[in-house]
Amino acid sequence: MSQSTLSKKAILFSLVVQFAALSGFAQNTGTIYGEIKDKNTEEPLIGATIITEDGSNATSADIDGKYRLTLPVGTYNLKVSFIGYSDQIKYNVVVNSGNDLSVSFEMEPSVAALQEVTVSTKAKTKTALASDVMTPLSVQSLTTEEIRSNPGGNFDVSKVIQALPGVAGTTGGGGFRNDIILRGGGPNENVYYLDDIEIPILNHFTTQGSAGGPAGIINISFIEDIKLSTSAFNARFDNTTSGIFQFKQREGNSEKLQGNVRLSASEFAATFDGPAGPKTTYLVSARRSYLAFLFTLLDLPIRPDYWDFQTKISHKLGKKTSLDILGIGAIDLFKFAVPKDASPESVYILRSNSYINQWNYTGGATLKHRINNGLISLSLSRNHFNNNLERFEDNAIKDPETINFSSVSNEIENKLRLNVKTSTNGLTFNYGATVQQVNYDNDFFALIRPEIRNEEGQLLQPEVSNTFNTDLGFWKYGAYVQAGKTFRNQVSLSGGLRTDMNSFTDTGNDPLKTLSPRLSASLPLGEKVRANATWGSYYKLPIYTVLGFQNDGQFLNRDNEYINSIHYAAGFEYLPKTDLRFTLEGFIKNYRNYPVSVFDNLSLANLGGGFGAIGNERVISGGEGKTYGFELFMQQKLVKKQFFTLSYTFVRSKFGGINTELFPSAWDNRHLFSGIYGYKFGKNWELGVKYRWAGGSPYSPFDIEASQRNYLSLGQGIFDYSRLNSLRLDGFNQMDVRIDKRFNYPNWTLDLFIDVQNLWGEKNESVPNFTFQRNSDNTGFASTDGLPVRQDGSNAIPLILSEPSGQPTPSIGFIIEF
Repeated sequence: MSQSTLSKKAILFSLVVQFAALSGFAQNTGTIYGEIKDKNTEEPLIGATIITEDGSNATSADIDGKYRLTLPVGTYNLKVSFIGYSDQIKYNVVVNSGNDLSVSFEMEPSVAALQEVTVSTKAKTKTALASDVMTPLSVQSLTTEEIRSNPGGNFDVSKVIQALPGVAGTTGGGGFRNDIILRGGGPNENVYYLDDIEIPILNHFTTQGSAGGPAGIINISFIEDIKLSTSAFNARFDNTTSGIFQFKQREGNSEKLQGNVRLSASEFAATFDGPAGPKTTYLVSARRSYLAFLFTLLDLPIRPDYWDFQTKISHKLGKKTSLDILGIGAIDLFKFAVPKDASPESVYILRSNSYINQWNYTGGATLKHRINNGLISLSLSRNHFNNNLERFEDNAIKDPETINFSSVSNEIENKLRLNVKTSTNGLTFNYGATVQQVNYDNDFFALIRPEIRNEEGQLLQPEVSNTFNTDLGFWKYGAYVQAGKTFRNQVSLSGGLRTDMNSFTDTGNDPLKTLSPRLSASLPLGEKVRANATWGSYYKLPIYTVLGFQNDGQFLNRDNEYINSIHYAAGFEYLPKTDLRFTLEGFIKNYRNYPVSVFDNLSLANLGGGFGAIGNERVISGGEGKTYGFELFMQQKLVKKQFFTLSYTFVRSKFGGINTELFPSAWDNRHLFSGIYGYKFGKNWELGVKYRWAGGSPYSPFDIEASQRNYLSLGQGIFDYSRLNSLRLDGFNQMDVRIDKRFNYPNWTLDLFIDVQNLWGEKNESVPNFTFQRNSDNTGFASTDGLPVRQDGSNAIPLILSEPSGQPTPSIGFIIEF
């Protein structure tokens, strides 16, 4: 960003602050609302008491388990109590005079109360942790305030997640992408749920078959909390071998229309919610980026542009029945422009990336009905991902005669999920089934190696290309059961069994092939320490780009098996106080049946993911892999105006082809460290600091001769996979800082913020790029003989772009709540 642009934004920021300061500071109030219910059955807890931790304000839940509490503006810790249940505290609840704030509680019955003839009122106080009897370990959670105020997060859920233990982003791209890597597993091994609806796309400009991308699509104004599980998965979740993300959305305000608008350095967003009748509430939002405009000002060759939309409608059909309807979608356009001052770096970007025109949506509805001591939920959803990619020899000119990559594809899933959950005397029981109808089509062309001839016409290299047109439709189905119980001595045990099948692969209808048991245990080692352990076997169907690959009308990858990962994890949790938590966990994941490319006998896990698509080739099941390591985590909730988290993870990730040794995968960062610190000053000033350090990603060197020969046609170099991932980048590190100042006025709030990513301007390495040296007047490529570069590149001068880059990236903006 230019100095003049920064100066203008700084002046604007200063003027707005002065205007707000002159408007006065009358004492204002805000409102918190929400529901209090049983965690297992969702039964409303009528009469539950909500009190601020200092005891200054309190209220109780009504006949529907709902409450509203009006407080002076400020930050609070809220405590909820109900006879027979463990008390629960939620920290860092920020009350403004603008939007009413949604804060709901799901309370767990006290084990003592369940098993005593006389109900005990001395229930133990708990922090609102995400772990429970079904998933007692390998779980982390984030609240809406932790997401909103995350330094460097830029309101992006995908970026915020990367500060959790065991989580890495793709640092090989300089930290630019949002690929979520959990305990050394690939980003396509995770699943994401928005309430009870699975969403396959989490990011804009997603890589097909990988799920990563540079910017998240979820609006954080909808989110009440996030739960991340990296092992001990509940059997109700299918098709994951690394992680499960559950994004819980709030309900719209049932009392009044409210909203917020947000303007930052890269986007504008607006959100509205309110009542649509006595039994119905809604949330709706839209967001528009203006990155293309900014990149034009900065004279960068790329022009990314996106929209996203989100909605939720909640309707009460009766005292025991509710219906939630949700939708989320995005439109992404990625184009190019020739920079005014072409550099080797900008020329490489221009030639190596694809034009992207993609859109996606997920829509679904969940019907919930409370039964005696339980809950039945039925979810119906549809998601559609349309991906249109093109790349040319010279992307500045879209000449069909020089196209070297094209993919026009659709992924469509229609899903029906049934889940029944009951809880009696401490025994929680889940069972259900899933049915999915899948359609996948792709019109695909990729030039792998162009035909190369010398000046005499002698063939130096024959053309190798991959062309197919596929249209695949099939069914997926599965069933599961899961049970867990906490005994009076506080020992918790849980176990589950799941099987998944499909109508397409050769062995897809054999339920024994994917029979996946899992066991977990948690036991107290004292009043404040627990030991936890889990073992489980999990299965995932290969990605659709693999399953749909065709040659001469034949599906060549029909013989692929479900990918299998067996997890072992154990650790300790120490809670010296309700606001302070320490965890230590060790983990091992063993993989089998991992897809391996027939072309070069490489596991797809060793190739990583860029923009575009992966898996459109002949692959076979048979690759093996292993990840292992340990995590240390410390979390201090808000006490005396400050809070912090510290996390360290050691992880190794190795995968191999058929009958090969295991090599470091693209996700083998080894060391991950993150820390977040927040401080709340007086007069609504807040400071947030985040630091991340990750060990360097491994990468393969270039085959210089092959790269030189093919660069003009392909726009990128060719790696020497005989030296697979034998090199490693330097460690990635970055410090982000955020400062907020809130002004509360009657019925509205102004939040001014400055968020600086990479405050110290650390230079971080990316995987090197191959290009040709430019000539002295920068009008084209240089050559060894002064003549134009030949098609086979024999007279070009190879250039490896490996210069570390990085600079402070400030974002100044505001949020208005009303």
